[in-house]
Amino acid sequence: MLDFEYKNPTKIIFGKGKIKNIAKEIPADSKVLLLYGGGSIKNNGIYEQVKEALKDFQFLEFGGIPANPEYEVLLQALKVIKEENITYLLAVGGGSVIDGTKFLSSAALYEGRNPWDILTKSIRTEKGMPFGTVLTIPATGSEMNSGAVITRAETQEKLGMGGPGLFPEFSVLDPQVVSSLPERQLVNGITDAYTHVLEQYMTYPAGAFLQDRFSESIMQTLIEVGPRVIKDPSDYEAASNFMWCCTMALNGLIQKGVPTDWAVHSMGHELTALFGIDHARTLAIVAPSHYRYNFEAKKAKLAQYAERVWDVKEGTLEEKAVIAIQKTEEFFQSMDIKTKLSDYTESYEGTAQTIAKRFTARGWTRLGEHKALAPSDVEKIIEMSY
Repeated sequence: MLDFEYKNPTKIIFGKGKIKNIAKEIPADSKVLLLYGGGSIKNNGIYEQVKEALKDFQFLEFGGIPANPEYEVLLQALKVIKEENITYLLAVGGGSVIDGTKFLSSAALYEGRNPWDILTKSIRTEKGMPFGTVLTIPATGSEMNSGAVITRAETQEKLGMGGPGLFPEFSVLDPQVVSSLPERQLVNGITDAYTHVLEQYMTYPAGAFLQDRFSESIMQTLIEVGPRVIKDPSDYEAASNFMWCCTMALNGLIQKGVPTDWAVHSMGHELTALFGIDHARTLAIVAPSHYRYNFEAKKAKLAQYAERVWDVKEGTLEEKAVIAIQKTEEFFQSMDIKTKLSDYTESYEGTAQTIAKRFTARGWTRLGEHKALAPSDVEKIIEMSY
């Protein structure tokens, strides 16, 4: 097992009717900015619950944060924060709203002239404006980690940021919100969380037995409850387990003591930036090709995954590893997630070369758990994903 340090200060408030608890978590003298997305919270009762919880606070609202939080929109919110002397942020939404709020948390206290530098220069946020979240779409795990990804339409970029100052102070997780989600968002959430686990698991054996079991149990649970929650989002038991799996998949715990990959995410972000494909679906496009291309380096862990998660008992190590990739692809496809770029766009020719050039320009020349993947390898993996 590798050496590690682990600290996660986010308080999780989990269960039915817990949105009211936010009143106890925000300092009484705070001036709050309530941030949300396209307005779906006004149709499912969440908005009214949040407003009721904030009735004794001075607060303003900023809605319209889009999926793949857009930098220019966030700058408008940043202007409100500064002009209105906001002291506390409350994100009510899924990963996009929470990620956008993390950017605002950082940018609100950033002393530089250009907030975009936080992303392009990988400036670590040590201290941000305090914020909490009310999770409405389980998927990204952003409600219990300190990372975020922001999109800039002007330059067709999607870049990450983070730091210890970007953990939410609290996050409310009420599984009842799942009942109002459309099937597309449920499927995306399952796929996103599942791939988050794979990025931290599908590397090479590192003697971290408990961490492997944590990861395997999250994937097994998603396989078990995923079909149930898609069939009936009001199934509270299934929704509860689905929501907690999404949080546990990326709250930092399962990556401690093990090597991690994240090359799939790096490539997937580019597909979202170029074509607007849902983030989760880009991961399903890239992951199978990535594992096939890096088969020799990953086959031991692939075989272990086949045995423990998919109950594959027969065959050689190599045969099990091949089946593992097939099973993963079939799992995505069983939820009507397409796994080829050509299923999403006819304009895919040249995409691999474009992404490889972007990686080279940014200095992203050593990807994967072994830091062995160059932009030329990325080009080949994306071509395999066509």
